[in-house]
Amino acid sequence: MANIKSAIKRNKQNEKKRVRNRVYRGTARTFIKKARLAIEAGEKETAEALVRQAVSALDKAAEKGVLHKNNASRRKSRLMKQLAAME
Repeated sequence: MANIKSAIKRNKQNEKKRVRNRVYRGTARTFIKKARLAIEAGEKETAEALVRQAVSALDKAAEKGVLHKNNASRRKSRLMKQLAAME
């Protein structure tokens, strides 16, 4: 545990950011997983809606700095590719 006042404050800030970041990362992962399952099941309308939600969640995570912009872009690209292959 930190003894210096500024280090204690930094630890508190880092913990808050970690918890906030987990929310955005977890949401994105959940939507990606649901979209992939719908694609594999062959449910076209459901898959399209879930892919849209996943793309939105990835964009939000990238905007907040939780994911790198290119990482989010790559994940969206792969999802869209899977959706297109389904048709």
